[in-house]
Amino acid sequence: MRHTLSETWLSLRRNVSMTISVVVTMWVSLSLFGISLLMMQQVNLMKGYWYDKIEITVYLCSTLSGGSTSTATGTCEAGQATTDAQRQLIQQQLTANHDVANVIYESQQQAYEEYQQTYKNSPILGTLTVDQMQDSFRVKLVDPQNYQSVVSQAQTMQGVQSVQDLRQVLDPLFSVLNALRWGTMILAGLLLLAAALQIGNTIRLTAFTRRREIGIMRLVGASNSYITLPFLLESLVAGILGVIAAAGTLTVALKFLIIDRAQVSIKSLTWIGWHELFIAILVLGVVGVILAIIPTLIATRRYLRV
Repeated sequence: MRHTLSETWLSLRRNVSMTISVVVTMWVSLSLFGISLLMMQQVNLMKGYWYDKIEITVYLCSTLSGGSTSTATGTCEAGQATTDAQRQLIQQQLTANHDVANVIYESQQQAYEEYQQTYKNSPILGTLTVDQMQDSFRVKLVDPQNYQSVVSQAQTMQGVQSVQDLRQVLDPLFSVLNALRWGTMILAGLLLLAAALQIGNTIRLTAFTRRREIGIMRLVGASNSYITLPFLLESLVAGILGVIAAAGTLTVALKFLIIDRAQVSIKSLTWIGWHELFIAILVLGVVGVILAIIPTLIATRRYLRV
């Protein structure tokens, strides 16, 4: 073991510039990979938070509703509000849908009070009256993913002017976040590939300079593991240093960008924290070790033949 450690140290000293370049490449690639992992967890948290709060709002006809008896957005008659019978039938049909968890009716007065609360400091507060508000049903879903059947059903009911689904607003946002996440992942994958190739080239050059020594060791009966171990340790040192540097980068980014700023500025969202960071660092550690071991084994394989 002393010989193995000695050879590893000598090899690191001889190839210090190459080792530094490998560490830097691993650092950058693993940092980007870790950022993509944190982004993935953040998107999942946001989806879980918002999708759990998703409601379908079914707006009923009012005396101000216009249009024909059957339109793409509703079934209102010009100047006719939803009747009590229609309102009761709508509630019954929505409640009977197996995808619906709960149906809450909001009257015009309740909608007006909510409007006053929302725009209490806005100059548009006095522009609407109670009669101009719409009563509606707020529909809570059993599974927010299964919203289409409820929307389709509500749009065909008599007395419904329009149906609003929050997914129509959130899905484009999540699409952008997912695209950004996968773009970061692809870039990190390319850098990880570059790091693997650089590790392989570094070990290949080191093994080439010691090919005679390796040949002699093979002739005297040294095992493959005995010969390969110094190269493995050398690449592992570079990989572990890269993992540590990447973990430090992620920790600093989480502390100053998310915990100290984002969580303070936007308290309504659920943000990633130390638990998600711990998971990301564990994955980085596994990926870093794999990147160190596999290229080394491939690079040294040809030199283990006499």
